[in-house]
Amino acid sequence: MNSNGQELEETEVTNAASGNEPAQPEVESVSSQAETAPPQAEAASADVPSATVEASSEGTDASSEGAGEPIPAEGDWLAQDTSDQKGPKRGDIIDGIVTATSPTAVYVDVGAKAEGVIPGRELERMSRETLDLLKPGASITVFVINPHSQDGGPLLSLNRALEELDWRRAEEYRESQEVYESHVAGYNKGGLIVRFGRLRGFVPQSQIGSDRRRLLDGETPEERWGKMVNETISVKVMEVDRARNRLILSERMAARESRESRKEDLIGRLQVGEVRTGRVVSLVDFGAFVDIGGAEGLVHLTELSWKHITHPKEFLTVGQEVKAEVISIDPENKRIGLSMKRQEVDPWDTVAINYQIGQLVQGIVTKMTKFGAFVRLVDVPEIEGLVHISELSDQRVAHPREVLQEGETVTLRVVKMDIEDRRLGLSLKKVNSAEYLDIDWG
Repeated sequence: MNSNGQELEETEVTNAASGNEPAQPEVESVSSQAETAPPQAEAASADVPSATVEASSEGTDASSEGAGEPIPAEGDWLAQDTSDQKGPKRGDIIDGIVTATSPTAVYVDVGAKAEGVIPGRELERMSRETLDLLKPGASITVFVINPHSQDGGPLLSLNRALEELDWRRAEEYRESQEVYESHVAGYNKGGLIVRFGRLRGFVPQSQIGSDRRRLLDGETPEERWGKMVNETISVKVMEVDRARNRLILSERMAARESRESRKEDLIGRLQVGEVRTGRVVSLVDFGAFVDIGGAEGLVHLTELSWKHITHPKEFLTVGQEVKAEVISIDPENKRIGLSMKRQEVDPWDTVAINYQIGQLVQGIVTKMTKFGAFVRLVDVPEIEGLVHISELSDQRVAHPREVLQEGETVTLRVVKMDIEDRRLGLSLKKVNSAEYLDIDWG
């Protein structure tokens, strides 16, 4: 169980530098049945029964030439080498000045009786950029592996110092719960490997954000996670266990905070009337939520289409790409109102141009209420008009079903047009009225 009481996936990733024994240059599986990730993934998957995940350093080697003994556990550092209290002690992280360099060693003044040395084995694994910085006079931070090497001075490690500082930084992030921005470095069957400085942290599948989980597809780790390698990711530190080399991260914990931050930023830049391309992230009874680039806006049911829709699923699917116009912005409540139908031709423009009072039209009865019947125009199916109960017959009608049936196609006469308020009044009883003979014969 982790510090938050959540059970982790069945996978393990081990640090290159463990603190108790010399580390290996690369991450190795801890089971003979380990599954190795493809070349583009930096982590190997291991089929291990224990529910643990351990962080990994960036290929650093905690042991060095001339060390002569395993590096002691962190708790033993203070118990050793107490005879010389003024000099550096095993496990110290101290600042020093580079005094000389050679192809096989870098010498550093750390205030000891003799100069400390970074051995050639570590130099071989350093990048060219790092080596270029190790010039005489340069200030660097080093880790004391052994205060008394066989050469007399302290045996030092630059990589180990950087790693230890990353562990301390990870603990600071865990305490502050600040969001850490990184990228996906690899994966195994249980989740994603994410860089934290020089460390490799693990994001179990249960802690991956909902947006990323929606994109999961496939049975193998490569099919599920491969396309996510190198993608940016925001995480929070859940657990830091330096003794066991465990660094557990959570995208899910960071997602809400990151989403709110992105939404606040987007709201500050949005303008009403702006058209955005987005992706449908969820459908609810009253509309659809669309991600328009860092924030979700609501397309209300009435703003989905000019056509009559009873539920968004009749019109949209999750993941569908759509265009929507920003129709309202509420910075205080961080709400964005969107409309998709305003990207379509307004059918009321067609009514205004092609229809007139007294004109005969064909319609399909869609719904009946006690005050009348709603009819969808055959020629402009996005428009529904109302046949008021008083316009059904010259005889008294208690309910529209006495005269009409849902689904029935009928001929009606336009008796009212209000384009501004988008209302269309229709009449059944006036279809054969002599009042409109001039129009009918015109």
